[in-house]
Amino acid sequence: MNNIEQTLAQGIVAAVKALYDIDAECGNIQIQKTKKEFEGDLTVVTFPFTKQAHKSPDVIGAEIGEHLKQQSGLIANYNVVKGFLNLSISQSHWLDLLDEISHDNNYGYRVATPDAPLMMVEYSSPNTNKPLHLGHVRNNLLGHSIAEIQKANGWNVVKTNIVNDRGIHICKSMLAWLRFGNGVTPATAGKKGDHLVGDFYVAFDKAYRAEVKELMAQGMSEEDAKKESPIIKEAQAMLLKWEQGDPEVRALWQKMNEWVYAGFDETYKEMGVSFDKIYYESQTYLVGKQEVERGLEAGIFYRREDGSVWANLTNDGLDEKLLLRTDGTSVYMTQDIGTAKMRYADYPINKMVYVVGNEQNYHFQVLSLLLDKLGFEWGKSLVHFSYGMVELPEGKMKSREGTVVDADDLMAEMVATARTTSEESGKLADCTPEEFQNTCRMIGLGALKYFILKVDPRKNMMFNPKESIDFNGNTGPFIQYTHARIKSVLRKATEQNIAYDHLDKDVTLSEKETYLIQMLSNFPGVVKEAGTQFSPALIANYVYDLVKEYNQFYHDFSMLKEEDERKRRFRLVLSQAVAKVIAQGMHLLGIEVPERM
Repeated sequence: MNNIEQTLAQGIVAAVKALYDIDAECGNIQIQKTKKEFEGDLTVVTFPFTKQAHKSPDVIGAEIGEHLKQQSGLIANYNVVKGFLNLSISQSHWLDLLDEISHDNNYGYRVATPDAPLMMVEYSSPNTNKPLHLGHVRNNLLGHSIAEIQKANGWNVVKTNIVNDRGIHICKSMLAWLRFGNGVTPATAGKKGDHLVGDFYVAFDKAYRAEVKELMAQGMSEEDAKKESPIIKEAQAMLLKWEQGDPEVRALWQKMNEWVYAGFDETYKEMGVSFDKIYYESQTYLVGKQEVERGLEAGIFYRREDGSVWANLTNDGLDEKLLLRTDGTSVYMTQDIGTAKMRYADYPINKMVYVVGNEQNYHFQVLSLLLDKLGFEWGKSLVHFSYGMVELPEGKMKSREGTVVDADDLMAEMVATARTTSEESGKLADCTPEEFQNTCRMIGLGALKYFILKVDPRKNMMFNPKESIDFNGNTGPFIQYTHARIKSVLRKATEQNIAYDHLDKDVTLSEKETYLIQMLSNFPGVVKEAGTQFSPALIANYVYDLVKEYNQFYHDFSMLKEEDERKRRFRLVLSQAVAKVIAQGMHLLGIEVPERM
């Protein structure tokens, strides 16, 4: 329920107590938006009271309506249609609410107190063998937005990242650099470090495929060829050396990882995401191995003849899960056990949320169960925020084949497209060169972020760069332009010495103006639901609906040229409140809104 619905529910609870001696609860009062074909703002369902009141729904509706009208300044009029009580909220209440919104800098947000519960949100989780790609973009944008939405719902939030900086994939890039790199560095190549290392990951795969093909031509089966390829055996040997602390392998690993981290930092900065704490698999996997060994001693896990360690989860309706390989090296699950233990030791976490794609659903089912079996009381309370995959019109992406859409390239392309579109439209003709560049950055990144976040996160989606940059329709630039339009009107009002610092409470509101205030009143409820549902899409689509409604209002009503000073002032205050809610809604999505466009 939003604020008005909560107030109304409380009034109805008091009414049915006074009229029928019925003890009702606010949460059980059925309130909905009045259908467009009927007069009213909100509708109350009266059928639940018929049995105890011993009256028809229509009579109950009329009696409750009259009671509310007499006892409260909230209700102006009412009508009853087949047991549905349609209530019209008084204009004075809408004006009071608008006045409250216009003076509340945190409208819609519940700011966390120091003793509020703590939520940790993990997102990004990159591998240091490749740069961030389009799939990471959706992950980062969802993680950042979910963290901001939960902050607005009163949680203290720690944003965290686990960097997968060890393992066979990292060794593949390292080995390819040794074989084919000729000592190249990001500086000598004129390339970001994560891109350079990613090139060697692709180079490894190319060499590996060639070896497999040659072995198959010699009569070996594909399965055996993949195992016996010299380059894959060399990578496996390098991983073992890394785990044994070989100085040369460790030095190369550290050098190449530092290249990648510098590249990641640039990408995160451009994307507008950040972290409060970064964990590294190289620092957590040993803790995980210790826990697996403890579980082995306790009989929770078992060792096979080949020396590998497994968890048998068949009695839990799952499968058997590998925890340590034959050579003693760990797997992702081992690392995640260690990371979870370290996090709960570092922070008093009340809720742990993993933002990870839906292809990992089974992994997190297993992780939760293993932590519980190891005796961690928080094991079963972990939340896997499972989101769908993102694709392009051209289809799926594959890192090792070099067919991914690079995050840096994508962001640069979006900003360039925004620049071209703005030049063609002439919308930024009055800006200074610096303002022009910064606004194009906001538009391009806003288009990317909004297009991704407006989709239900649990669904797979197709990202279409051309559609996302459109200045019309359900897009980021359309919303940003509306915000800039309002700011332009307010600047002109100031230039013309038109004050809009207070409201006249005797102004008469049109239906459209009332509806806009009603939409603004819904914002806190949308923020709350977005937090409960873990869905930035609810915020995105609310803001779009608000912007659509405002643009219709802007088209139908004059503001600066309105002769009635009270109406003019009201419309400016209303416009300012709309701009505020647009900015706050977009902030929850990690999107900046320009003052000029």
